[in-house]
Amino acid sequence: MDNRLAELERRIAALESAALSTGPEGTEAVLAEAERAGPQLAERDGWASLAGVLAALGNPVRLTLLQEIVRGRATVSALSEVDGLGTSGQIYHHLRQLTAEGWLHSPSRGTFAVPPPRVVALLAILEALQR
Repeated sequence: MDNRLAELERRIAALESAALSTGPEGTEAVLAEAERAGPQLAERDGWASLAGVLAALGNPVRLTLLQEIVRGRATVSALSEVDGLGTSGQIYHHLRQLTAEGWLHSPSRGTFAVPPPRVVALLAILEALQR
């Protein structure tokens, strides 16, 4: 996973570097780098299809849930111990949303986990937002 995160960091740095260029050339360079990262990133019409996936992250409780699950709290019982997450019913509501959008899966009954590719994506998104 460290190699994948390092590769994402390299790609983000390349995109940011290209974005520093002014005018159409900078935009073209960013899109060219995005195309190398994944063809779907350069497709304008494909971006809207990601709205639900990104919207699932747009809630502080859901981000806290993801953070706690990545740290090892895998059950609703354990998550209920975290201040500010609400009732178990509210936690289940947020877990369903995160699961529906692919941010979580349930490897066994009553437990939740973030799929490894989504851990990398989540860390890349959070890293990009902090710059």
